[in-house]
Formats: sequence, structure tokens, C-alpha cells
Amino acid sequence: MIYFCATPIGNIEDISLRAIETLKSVDIIACEDTRVSLKLLNKYGIKKKLISYHKFNEAQVSEEIIKLARENDIAIISDAGMPVISDPGEVLIKKLIEEEIEFTVVPGANAGLSALLLSGLDSEHFLFYGFLEQKASARKKELESLKDFPFTLIFYESPHRVKSMLEDLLDIFGDRQISVSREITKLFEETKRGKVREILASEIKEKGEFVIVVDKAEEKEEVNIQEILRDRINSGMKKSQAVKEIAKEYNISKNELYKMSLEVQDE
Repeated sequence: MIYFCATPIGNIEDISLRAIETLKSVDIIACEDTRVSLKLLNKYGIKKKLISYHKFNEAQVSEEIIKLARENDIAIISDAGMPVISDPGEVLIKKLIEEEIEFTVVPGANAGLSALLLSGLDSEHFLFYGFLEQKASARKKELESLKDFPFTLIFYESPHRVKSMLEDLLDIFGDRQISVSREITKLFEETKRGKVREILASEIKEKGEFVIVVDKAEEKEEVNIQEILRDRINSGMKKSQAVKEIAKEYNISKNELYKMSLEVQDE
């Protein structure tokens, strides 16, 4: 049997009794980083054969694990939290399903869900997005595709990119309500809640993994942009000024509005 086991995300005691018993019972443990995992295993007196299983060797080691699983029980763990969720494991799970090999999940700690509770934002419906692209242009494109999403959004971010991510968020989402959590379950756990501008203006300690929870987009009223444009031009406003104001007010492309303004003039 193959077991995908959750591990603590910070506090080493945040591990279930079932996970400890599973790790003690298996023959092999596949770890994202054996050095990190040894701290946890030593804490609970678990001595097993360890193999390294991370994003750079995931495809190759998945094949190895499948072969080993024919005669061994194996646990899959990541450095922190649930395997597969922004961590290695998805490649293996797909192969296990294809080859009809049995596996199960031993659930536990998760930073995204913990941050959602800490945020106080709507938890009835939400989207866990995980990490955005590292490159600024690609990240902005992703955020652009999410800005009208009607549910709470959950992002992971590294400490050295968190400020630039928040600046992009402000630029594309506007000054929306957010929550920024870091070092969840650790000694220096911290959560900041407020509008994006407010959080950016505060001191952000660039240490530890961050979870950013973003309020859902407000429902937009149905508006006739062409009618609004016509009214402003007919009231004496310059076409360029009307296009500029409406583009900002309704978050619409200036090029698109300029084409509309030509149609309005031709009427």
C-alpha cells in the first residue's frame, strides 16, 4: 500500500496519531528532503529506509516507487503539509491510477486552509490557487484572469516576492480586502488583515512562507458603456477625457472605448 501522509507545517506536534502509526508501520518513506524529514522522524523515534522524492526527480522516482510498492508499504511525505498540494506527488498519483495500484491519504495540516480561517473572509466558496508564476509579466497575466472571480482566493508566495506580488495585486485587483499570513503554527506566526495599500504600507517581514487570502470580486452591475460614453460626449466632455475617465472607472481597455467613441460620433 502507498500512503500519502500529511506532515506538520510548522509546529512539529501538528501530526495525527494515524500519521505517526503509518510512518512507523511502512517499510520505506519517500521524502521531499530527507534532511528536513529526519527532524520529524527522529522526534517520534521512527527509523526507516528513506528515499529522496522531489520535483526535480519526480518522474524517475515515481517509476521506482511503483516497482518498490509491489513488495513494500511506502509513505510519501513532503517537507510540510499535504503532499501533492504545491509539492511533489501528482505525477505518482496519476501513474498509480493508470496502473490500478491502491493508495490512500492520511490527512493533516494545510497552510492554505489555516490561512483562510485566519483571514475572516468568506469561506463558503473559495479557490486555492497556490503559487503564481515567478516572472512578473506572467504573474500579472494570471492575476488578470482571476480579478473577476466571485470567490475568495488563496495564494502561496515566497518571502522575497511577496511585496512585488502585492503591488501587482493592487494594480490589477484594486484596493481589495486581503489577509497576509506567515509562519503559520510557528513561534512567530503573524497575520495582517486590511486593504492591499494598508498592508503594503506596513512593515512586512520577508521571512517564512506566506499565504495571501484575497476577498472575492464584487458583483458588477449591468451597465451600458456605450450609453455612458454617449452621454458624457453629448454633455460637452472631450472624447479623450471621456475615454480616460470611463476606462479607469469601469476597468475597460482604452482602445476598446476609443473604437466605441468613433461609433458614437458617427451616429
